[in-house]
Amino acid sequence: MGDATPPKDYVLFILPWPEPTEILDNLRKKHPNAEISWLTIQYVPGKLGVETISLPDETWKDVTILCTFASLPPDPKLAPNLNFIHFTSAGTNHVVNHPIYTDTNIILTTSSGVHGPQIAEWVVLQILSNSHKEKLMLQWQKEHKWGPHGEVGTIRDSVGQRLGVLGYGSIGRQAARVGKALGMDVIAYTASPRKTPESKKDTGYIVPSTGDPNGVIPSAWYSGLDKESLHHFLKQDIDILLVSVPLTKETLHFIGAKEFEILGRKSALIINIARGSILQQDELIKALKKPTEEGGLRGAALDVTDPEPLNKESELWDLENVAVTPHVSGIGTAYIERSLDILERNLTAWEHGDKLINVVDRKKGY
Repeated sequence: MGDATPPKDYVLFILPWPEPTEILDNLRKKHPNAEISWLTIQYVPGKLGVETISLPDETWKDVTILCTFASLPPDPKLAPNLNFIHFTSAGTNHVVNHPIYTDTNIILTTSSGVHGPQIAEWVVLQILSNSHKEKLMLQWQKEHKWGPHGEVGTIRDSVGQRLGVLGYGSIGRQAARVGKALGMDVIAYTASPRKTPESKKDTGYIVPSTGDPNGVIPSAWYSGLDKESLHHFLKQDIDILLVSVPLTKETLHFIGAKEFEILGRKSALIINIARGSILQQDELIKALKKPTEEGGLRGAALDVTDPEPLNKESELWDLENVAVTPHVSGIGTAYIERSLDILERNLTAWEHGDKLINVVDRKKGY
């Protein structure tokens, strides 16, 4: 009985990238019992909605494991053998209204963890660009101007500044690691309490030599999804707030006028790499236009906006204390390799009846 052949899996990839033949060849060698197919689709920039593509019904019927960004069978009944779906995105907020999410128990896994290194580098880039007046330096260079030191103003380094990480997942942990190396004090905020050493550990995918696997970097931890808990965290003299929480119904417009007012007491810098609608954007603009001596924010770095693409008429484009990038902080040469590494680990676990990593909790929304 121990030599019985396990059931055959049909793994279908539907992604907007050329087929990575070397990675798929390795998958086939490690999982000879799995049939693997790759379908390249066209990527629509700025589109996060569910994409449906025309496939014969019998194709969906045979699929047991699907790897995709957002392409799903329009009706779950078309994929009766589908066991789990691996998303190449860090979250699943873009598919929460799809019937596969709402009406089935199909296991969903994400690529949370693959973005940590490159996004943390983007975060540090924005912190240093803000403090070292990089916009001004680039303008002087364009003008061929050797500007006077007096126009640079004061430069404050990172030592002793407090980095508040709102959402201590893989991205927040790697940003904390780098921030700590720069001499910052790091405090963390999570949805649920992390009171024990075990609860502070990162149980998801970790790129080697990165992050905070054991949760030992923060000098203090805070938690909650209510405004009182959030305000308690924001009142901890935060100099830089990193927004890295997933978008859920609880975090939609989580930070607005009152929260910006609290952060303005320290003229904080806000960095958002999560989703634009976590911030109330109109209130953010007001806080950025307000002088720092009157409680305004010293700046913002936004890789995400509401909406995306950002309207050409938005004031954010022209504010001197704002950096806007078009949702590019997570782009990296190792992205697909790391995402499919998660899939491979889970495929191995699936074949052995072991626990999968990066599984979505539908009740929490991530």
